[in-house]
Amino acid sequence: MGLSSVDQEVVSMSPLPYRSSPGGDSMQMSRRSFVFGMSAVSLAAKRLMAETPDPLLLIGTETSGRSTSKGIYGFRLDTASGELSPLGLLAETRAPLYMVVSSDRRRLYAVNEIRDYKNAKDGAVSSFALDAGSGRLTLKNVVSSGGAGPAQISLDRTGKVAFVADGFGGSLSSYRVLPDGSLSEPVSNFHFPGHGPNPERQSTAYTHCATPSPDNRYVIVNDLGLDRITAFRFDPKTAVITPNDSVFYHADPGSGPRSFTFHPNGRWAYSINEIASTVDALSWDGKAGLLTRFQNLSTTALEFKGRNLPATVHVDRTGKFLYLSNRGADTIGAYKIDPSHGSLTPVQQVSCGGRSPRHFALDPSERWLVVANQANVAVLERNARSGLLSQTPKPYELENAMFAIFV
Repeated sequence: MGLSSVDQEVVSMSPLPYRSSPGGDSMQMSRRSFVFGMSAVSLAAKRLMAETPDPLLLIGTETSGRSTSKGIYGFRLDTASGELSPLGLLAETRAPLYMVVSSDRRRLYAVNEIRDYKNAKDGAVSSFALDAGSGRLTLKNVVSSGGAGPAQISLDRTGKVAFVADGFGGSLSSYRVLPDGSLSEPVSNFHFPGHGPNPERQSTAYTHCATPSPDNRYVIVNDLGLDRITAFRFDPKTAVITPNDSVFYHADPGSGPRSFTFHPNGRWAYSINEIASTVDALSWDGKAGLLTRFQNLSTTALEFKGRNLPATVHVDRTGKFLYLSNRGADTIGAYKIDPSHGSLTPVQQVSCGGRSPRHFALDPSERWLVVANQANVAVLERNARSGLLSQTPKPYELENAMFAIFV
Protein backbone atom coordinates (compact mmCIF):
# COMPACT_ATOMS: atom_id res chain seq x y z
CA MET A 1 0.00 0.00 0.00
CA GLY A 2 1.41 3.36 -0.99
CA LEU A 3 1.63 6.23 1.48
CA SER A 4 0.58 9.78 0.69
CA SER A 5 2.88 12.74 1.30
CA VAL A 6 0.65 13.65 4.24
CA ASP A 7 1.24 10.25 5.85
CA GLN A 8 4.97 9.81 5.33
CA GLU A 9 8.25 11.67 5.42
CA VAL A 10 11.51 9.74 5.44
CA VAL A 11 13.79 10.56 8.39
CA SER A 12 17.31 11.62 7.56
CA MET A 13 20.25 9.96 9.28
CA SER A 14 20.72 12.95 11.59
CA PRO A 15 21.89 12.70 15.20
CA LEU A 16 19.01 12.00 17.62
CA PRO A 17 17.67 14.30 20.38
CA TYR A 18 18.52 11.87 23.18
CA ARG A 19 20.80 11.92 26.21
CA SER A 20 21.61 8.40 27.30
CA SER A 21 21.99 9.12 31.00
CA PRO A 22 22.07 12.05 33.42
CA GLY A 23 25.24 13.97 32.82
CA GLY A 24 25.82 12.29 29.46
CA ASP A 25 26.50 14.07 26.20
CA SER A 26 23.40 15.30 24.36
CA MET A 27 22.80 14.62 20.70
CA GLN A 28 20.70 17.28 19.05
CA MET A 29 18.66 17.15 15.89
CA SER A 30 17.94 20.32 14.00
CA ARG A 31 14.35 21.40 14.56
CA ARG A 32 12.07 20.64 11.62
CA SER A 33 8.37 20.23 11.03
CA PHE A 34 7.46 16.56 10.68
CA VAL A 35 4.18 14.74 10.15
CA PHE A 36 4.80 10.98 10.00
CA GLY A 37 8.01 9.18 9.16
CA MET A 38 9.95 6.00 8.86
CA SER A 39 12.59 4.60 11.23
CA ALA A 40 16.32 5.20 11.33
CA VAL A 41 18.56 2.93 13.41
CA SER A 42 22.28 3.57 13.75
CA LEU A 43 24.88 0.95 12.87
CA ALA A 44 26.00 0.90 16.50
CA ALA A 45 22.45 0.21 17.61
CA LYS A 46 22.13 -2.59 15.04
CA ARG A 47 25.30 -4.24 16.35
CA LEU A 48 24.05 -3.93 19.91
CA MET A 49 20.68 -5.47 19.02
CA ALA A 50 22.32 -8.34 17.14
CA GLU A 51 24.55 -9.20 20.11
CA THR A 52 21.93 -9.23 22.90
CA PRO A 53 18.68 -11.12 23.53
CA ASP A 54 17.54 -8.52 26.04
CA PRO A 55 13.89 -7.43 25.67
CA LEU A 56 13.01 -4.48 23.51
CA LEU A 57 11.40 -1.48 25.21
CA LEU A 58 9.54 1.13 23.17
CA ILE A 59 8.79 4.61 24.53
CA GLY A 60 6.23 6.95 23.00
CA THR A 61 6.84 10.68 23.46
CA GLU A 62 5.02 13.99 23.20
CA THR A 63 6.31 15.85 20.15
CA SER A 64 4.40 19.13 20.19
CA GLY A 65 5.45 22.60 21.33
CA ARG A 66 9.09 22.98 22.32
CA SER A 67 9.69 19.26 22.75
CA THR A 68 12.84 17.90 21.11
CA SER A 69 11.42 14.37 21.10
CA LYS A 70 10.30 13.10 17.71
CA GLY A 71 8.27 9.92 18.19
CA ILE A 72 9.01 6.34 19.26
CA TYR A 73 12.34 5.57 20.94
CA GLY A 74 13.89 2.19 21.67
CA PHE A 75 15.90 0.68 24.51
CA ARG A 76 17.24 -2.73 25.43
CA LEU A 77 16.78 -3.82 29.04
CA ASP A 78 19.52 -5.88 30.67
CA THR A 79 17.35 -8.20 32.75
CA ALA A 80 20.26 -9.06 35.06
CA SER A 81 21.13 -5.48 36.06
CA GLY A 82 18.08 -3.43 35.10
CA GLU A 83 20.25 -1.17 32.94
CA LEU A 84 18.78 0.37 29.79
CA SER A 85 20.79 0.72 26.57
CA PRO A 86 19.41 3.37 24.19
CA LEU A 87 18.73 2.54 20.56
CA GLY A 88 17.65 6.05 19.63
CA LEU A 89 14.71 7.11 17.51
CA LEU A 90 13.00 4.13 15.86
CA ALA A 91 10.06 5.88 14.23
CA GLU A 92 9.38 9.53 13.68
CA THR A 93 5.68 10.11 14.24
CA ARG A 94 3.62 12.81 15.94
CA ALA A 95 2.57 12.32 19.57
CA PRO A 96 2.49 8.49 19.78
CA LEU A 97 1.04 8.58 23.30
CA TYR A 98 -0.36 5.04 23.40
CA MET A 99 0.71 1.88 21.56
CA VAL A 100 -0.13 -1.81 21.29
CA VAL A 101 1.88 -4.71 19.83
CA SER A 102 0.30 -7.68 18.06
CA SER A 103 0.64 -11.09 19.70
CA ASP A 104 3.02 -12.29 16.99
CA ARG A 105 5.26 -9.23 17.66
CA ARG A 106 5.22 -8.28 13.97
CA ARG A 107 2.94 -5.21 14.13
CA LEU A 108 2.74 -2.10 16.24
CA TYR A 109 -0.17 0.33 16.35
CA ALA A 110 -0.01 3.82 17.84
CA VAL A 111 -2.50 6.61 18.37
CA ASN A 112 -1.28 10.05 17.35
CA GLU A 113 -2.81 12.45 19.87
CA ILE A 114 -3.24 15.36 17.49
CA ARG A 115 -6.23 17.41 16.37
CA ASP A 116 -5.37 18.35 12.79
CA TYR A 117 -5.03 15.16 10.74
CA LYS A 118 -5.48 16.04 7.05
CA ASN A 119 -6.61 19.52 8.06
CA ALA A 120 -9.64 18.14 9.90
CA LYS A 121 -10.33 18.21 13.63
CA ASP A 122 -9.24 14.60 13.91
CA GLY A 123 -6.45 12.61 15.47
CA ALA A 124 -4.71 9.73 13.72
CA VAL A 125 -3.78 6.08 14.14
CA SER A 126 -0.54 4.69 12.68
CA SER A 127 0.32 1.08 11.89
CA PHE A 128 3.91 -0.16 11.64
CA ALA A 129 5.63 -3.35 10.63
CA LEU A 130 7.86 -4.36 13.55
CA ASP A 131 11.08 -6.32 13.47
CA ALA A 132 11.30 -7.45 17.10
CA GLY A 133 14.90 -8.60 16.65
CA SER A 134 16.28 -5.29 15.40
CA GLY A 135 13.61 -2.96 16.71
CA ARG A 136 13.09 -1.51 13.24
CA LEU A 137 9.67 0.04 12.61
CA THR A 138 8.33 0.58 9.09
CA LEU A 139 5.24 2.70 8.61
CA LYS A 140 2.37 0.83 6.91
CA ASN A 141 -0.45 3.37 6.91
CA VAL A 142 -2.18 6.16 8.80
CA VAL A 143 -5.94 6.57 9.26
CA SER A 144 -8.25 8.93 11.09
CA SER A 145 -8.99 8.23 14.75
CA GLY A 146 -12.56 9.40 14.27
CA GLY A 147 -12.22 12.30 16.70
CA ALA A 148 -9.83 14.88 18.10
CA GLY A 149 -7.07 13.66 20.41
CA PRO A 150 -7.12 9.82 20.60
CA ALA A 151 -6.11 8.55 24.05
CA GLN A 152 -5.77 4.76 23.77
CA ILE A 153 -5.67 1.84 21.35
CA SER A 154 -6.21 -1.89 21.90
CA LEU A 155 -6.49 -5.11 19.87
CA ASP A 156 -9.14 -7.78 20.35
CA ARG A 157 -8.15 -11.34 21.29
CA THR A 158 -7.93 -12.42 17.64
CA GLY A 159 -5.67 -9.52 16.68
CA LYS A 160 -7.98 -8.72 13.78
CA VAL A 161 -9.88 -5.80 15.34
CA ALA A 162 -8.48 -2.55 16.76
CA PHE A 163 -10.33 -0.16 19.06
CA VAL A 164 -9.51 3.51 19.62
CA ALA A 165 -10.83 5.58 22.51
CA ASP A 166 -10.79 9.22 21.47
CA GLY A 167 -10.58 11.53 24.47
CA PHE A 168 -11.19 15.04 23.23
CA GLY A 169 -13.55 13.72 20.57
CA GLY A 170 -15.59 11.75 23.11
CA SER A 171 -15.78 8.86 20.66
CA LEU A 172 -15.09 5.16 20.12
CA SER A 173 -13.90 3.75 16.79
CA SER A 174 -13.21 0.23 15.55
CA TYR A 175 -11.00 -0.95 12.66
CA ARG A 176 -10.29 -4.14 10.80
CA VAL A 177 -6.66 -5.23 10.82
CA LEU A 178 -5.99 -6.01 7.16
CA PRO A 179 -3.94 -9.04 5.99
CA ASP A 180 -0.81 -6.93 5.51
CA GLY A 181 -1.11 -5.51 9.05
CA SER A 182 -2.38 -2.09 8.05
CA LEU A 183 -5.63 -0.65 9.38
CA SER A 184 -8.90 -0.12 7.55
CA GLU A 185 -10.74 3.15 7.79
CA PRO A 186 -13.05 3.26 10.84
CA VAL A 187 -15.75 0.58 10.66
CA SER A 188 -17.81 1.85 13.59
CA ASN A 189 -17.56 5.34 15.06
CA PHE A 190 -19.67 6.56 17.96
CA HIS A 191 -19.65 10.05 19.47
CA PHE A 192 -21.18 10.14 22.93
CA PRO A 193 -23.42 12.96 24.19
CA GLY A 194 -23.66 14.28 27.72
CA HIS A 195 -21.40 15.59 30.46
CA GLY A 196 -20.46 15.04 34.09
CA PRO A 197 -20.81 17.22 37.19
CA ASN A 198 -17.27 18.68 37.04
CA PRO A 199 -17.50 21.70 34.65
CA GLU A 200 -13.72 21.93 34.21
CA ARG A 201 -13.03 18.27 33.44
CA GLN A 202 -16.40 16.86 32.38
CA SER A 203 -18.06 19.42 30.12
CA THR A 204 -18.35 16.69 27.44
CA ALA A 205 -17.76 12.97 27.05
CA TYR A 206 -14.08 11.98 27.33
CA THR A 207 -13.66 8.41 26.10
CA HIS A 208 -10.34 7.27 27.53
CA CYS A 209 -10.01 3.49 27.38
CA ALA A 210 -11.34 0.54 25.34
CA THR A 211 -10.57 -2.96 26.65
CA PRO A 212 -11.71 -6.26 25.10
CA SER A 213 -13.35 -8.67 27.56
CA PRO A 214 -11.67 -12.02 28.31
CA ASP A 215 -14.19 -13.90 26.14
CA ASN A 216 -13.83 -11.37 23.29
CA ARG A 217 -17.57 -10.67 23.19
CA TYR A 218 -17.43 -7.12 24.56
CA VAL A 219 -15.26 -4.03 24.45
CA ILE A 220 -15.28 -2.24 27.82
CA VAL A 221 -15.22 1.55 27.43
CA ASN A 222 -14.17 3.98 30.18
CA ASP A 223 -15.57 7.49 29.77
CA LEU A 224 -13.89 10.00 32.05
CA GLY A 225 -16.35 12.74 31.15
CA LEU A 226 -19.54 10.75 31.74
CA ASP A 227 -18.42 8.77 34.85
CA ARG A 228 -19.43 5.64 32.99
CA ILE A 229 -17.99 2.27 31.95
CA THR A 230 -20.02 0.63 29.18
CA ALA A 231 -19.83 -2.88 27.72
CA PHE A 232 -20.39 -2.79 23.95
CA ARG A 233 -20.79 -5.94 21.89
CA PHE A 234 -18.66 -6.30 18.76
CA ASP A 235 -18.22 -8.77 15.92
CA PRO A 236 -14.58 -10.04 15.69
CA LYS A 237 -15.11 -10.88 11.99
CA THR A 238 -16.40 -7.50 10.85
CA ALA A 239 -15.24 -5.13 13.66
CA VAL A 240 -18.80 -3.78 13.87
CA ILE A 241 -19.69 -2.48 17.35
CA THR A 242 -23.26 -2.70 18.64
CA PRO A 243 -24.41 0.24 20.81
CA ASN A 244 -25.36 -0.82 24.32
CA ASP A 245 -26.13 2.27 26.38
CA SER A 246 -28.34 0.37 28.83
CA VAL A 247 -25.58 -1.93 30.15
CA PHE A 248 -23.03 0.15 32.02
CA TYR A 249 -21.38 0.73 35.37
CA HIS A 250 -21.81 4.22 36.78
CA ALA A 251 -18.80 5.40 38.76
CA ASP A 252 -19.15 7.91 41.58
CA PRO A 253 -20.27 11.30 40.20
CA GLY A 254 -17.27 13.45 39.31
CA SER A 255 -14.76 10.63 39.75
CA GLY A 256 -13.64 10.29 36.10
CA PRO A 257 -12.93 6.62 35.20
CA ARG A 258 -9.76 6.67 33.08
CA SER A 259 -7.90 3.33 32.83
CA PHE A 260 -9.13 -0.24 33.12
CA THR A 261 -7.66 -3.73 33.36
CA PHE A 262 -8.94 -7.25 33.90
CA HIS A 263 -7.49 -9.64 36.47
CA PRO A 264 -5.92 -12.75 34.86
CA ASN A 265 -8.81 -14.87 36.19
CA GLY A 266 -11.29 -12.85 34.10
CA ARG A 267 -13.72 -12.48 37.03
CA TRP A 268 -12.40 -9.20 38.48
CA ALA A 269 -11.43 -5.87 36.98
CA TYR A 270 -9.91 -2.62 38.23
CA SER A 271 -10.61 0.92 37.09
CA ILE A 272 -8.65 4.09 37.87
CA ASN A 273 -10.67 7.24 38.61
CA GLU A 274 -8.50 10.18 37.55
CA ILE A 275 -10.43 13.08 39.09
CA ALA A 276 -11.24 11.41 42.43
CA SER A 277 -7.80 9.73 42.69
CA THR A 278 -9.39 6.38 43.53
CA VAL A 279 -9.40 2.83 42.19
CA ASP A 280 -12.56 0.73 41.85
CA ALA A 281 -12.39 -3.05 42.27
CA LEU A 282 -15.13 -4.62 40.16
CA SER A 283 -16.65 -8.04 39.58
CA TRP A 284 -17.33 -8.98 35.95
CA ASP A 285 -20.36 -10.92 34.75
CA GLY A 286 -19.37 -11.98 31.25
CA LYS A 287 -22.78 -13.41 30.37
CA ALA A 288 -24.65 -10.18 31.07
CA GLY A 289 -21.78 -7.80 30.36
CA LEU A 290 -22.14 -6.22 33.81
CA LEU A 291 -19.61 -4.69 36.20
CA THR A 292 -20.37 -4.42 39.92
CA ARG A 293 -18.15 -2.57 42.39
CA PHE A 294 -17.07 -4.30 45.57
CA GLN A 295 -14.32 -1.90 46.73
CA ASN A 296 -13.22 1.71 46.29
CA LEU A 297 -10.03 3.11 47.79
CA SER A 298 -7.47 5.88 47.39
CA THR A 299 -4.59 5.63 44.93
CA THR A 300 -2.25 7.58 47.24
CA ALA A 301 -0.99 7.35 50.81
CA LEU A 302 -3.36 8.82 53.38
CA GLU A 303 -0.87 11.51 54.35
CA PHE A 304 -0.72 12.91 50.80
CA LYS A 305 -2.95 15.99 50.56
CA GLY A 306 -2.00 17.55 47.21
CA ARG A 307 -3.65 17.34 43.80
CA ASN A 308 -3.19 13.97 42.18
CA LEU A 309 -4.18 12.45 38.84
CA PRO A 310 -3.70 8.67 38.66
CA ALA A 311 -3.02 7.44 35.15
CA THR A 312 -2.26 3.75 34.59
CA VAL A 313 -3.28 0.49 36.29
CA HIS A 314 -1.75 -2.96 35.76
CA VAL A 315 -2.02 -6.41 37.37
CA ASP A 316 1.00 -8.71 37.34
CA ARG A 317 0.91 -12.03 35.51
CA THR A 318 0.30 -14.07 38.68
CA GLY A 319 -2.68 -11.92 39.67
CA LYS A 320 -1.22 -11.33 43.13
CA PHE A 321 -0.35 -7.64 42.85
CA LEU A 322 -1.75 -4.48 41.29
CA TYR A 323 0.29 -1.39 40.42
CA LEU A 324 -0.84 2.12 39.51
CA SER A 325 0.80 5.46 38.74
CA ASN A 326 0.10 8.78 40.47
CA ARG A 327 0.76 12.09 38.75
CA GLY A 328 1.05 14.74 41.46
CA ALA A 329 2.15 12.44 44.25
CA ASP A 330 4.64 11.16 41.63
CA THR A 331 4.56 7.62 42.95
CA ILE A 332 3.88 4.08 41.90
CA GLY A 333 1.38 2.45 44.24
CA ALA A 334 1.54 -1.28 44.96
CA TYR A 335 -1.46 -3.27 46.22
CA LYS A 336 -1.86 -6.90 47.24
CA ILE A 337 -4.82 -8.70 45.66
CA ASP A 338 -6.78 -11.06 47.90
CA PRO A 339 -6.85 -14.41 46.03
CA SER A 340 -10.34 -15.33 47.29
CA HIS A 341 -12.35 -12.21 46.47
CA GLY A 342 -10.08 -9.76 44.59
CA SER A 343 -10.03 -6.92 47.13
CA LEU A 344 -6.96 -4.67 47.36
CA THR A 345 -4.67 -3.97 50.29
CA PRO A 346 -2.15 -1.10 49.93
CA VAL A 347 1.41 -2.27 50.53
CA GLN A 348 3.62 0.54 49.19
CA GLN A 349 3.92 4.00 47.64
CA VAL A 350 7.35 4.51 46.06
CA SER A 351 8.89 7.36 44.07
CA CYS A 352 8.41 7.04 40.31
CA GLY A 353 11.93 8.37 39.76
CA GLY A 354 10.75 11.56 38.10
CA ARG A 355 7.57 13.57 37.79
CA SER A 356 4.15 12.95 36.29
CA PRO A 357 4.30 9.17 35.61
CA ARG A 358 1.86 8.85 32.73
CA HIS A 359 2.47 5.18 31.98
CA PHE A 360 4.58 2.18 33.05
CA ALA A 361 5.21 -1.42 32.00
CA LEU A 362 6.55 -4.61 33.56
CA ASP A 363 9.26 -6.38 31.56
CA PRO A 364 8.59 -9.99 30.42
CA SER A 365 10.31 -11.40 33.51
CA GLU A 366 8.29 -8.99 35.72
CA ARG A 367 11.42 -8.28 37.74
CA TRP A 368 11.63 -4.71 36.43
CA LEU A 369 9.03 -1.97 36.20
CA VAL A 370 9.82 0.82 33.73
CA VAL A 371 8.09 4.19 34.17
CA ALA A 372 7.52 6.75 31.41
CA ASN A 373 7.80 9.99 33.38
CA GLN A 374 7.34 13.24 31.50
CA ALA A 375 11.01 14.19 31.92
CA ASN A 376 12.70 10.79 31.94
CA VAL A 377 12.40 7.02 31.93
CA ALA A 378 12.99 5.28 35.28
CA VAL A 379 13.59 1.62 36.16
CA LEU A 380 12.43 0.11 39.46
CA GLU A 381 13.29 -3.40 40.61
CA ARG A 382 10.39 -5.58 41.74
CA ASN A 383 10.28 -8.42 44.27
CA ALA A 384 7.89 -10.99 42.81
CA ARG A 385 7.14 -12.59 46.18
CA SER A 386 6.38 -9.46 48.21
CA GLY A 387 5.31 -7.23 45.32
CA LEU A 388 7.52 -4.45 46.70
CA LEU A 389 9.43 -2.06 44.43
CA SER A 390 12.91 -0.66 44.94
CA GLN A 391 13.23 2.72 46.68
CA THR A 392 15.99 3.92 44.33
CA PRO A 393 14.76 4.14 40.71
CA LYS A 394 17.37 4.38 37.96
CA PRO A 395 16.60 7.42 35.75
CA TYR A 396 17.38 7.77 32.04
CA GLU A 397 16.78 11.15 30.44
CA LEU A 398 14.27 11.31 27.61
CA GLU A 399 12.14 14.40 27.15
CA ASN A 400 8.35 14.02 27.36
CA ALA A 401 8.28 10.25 27.74
CA MET A 402 4.59 9.33 27.84
CA PHE A 403 4.17 5.62 27.17
CA ALA A 404 6.16 2.40 27.73
CA ILE A 405 5.67 -1.03 26.20
CA PHE A 406 7.84 -4.16 26.02
CA VAL A 407 7.96 -6.32 22.91
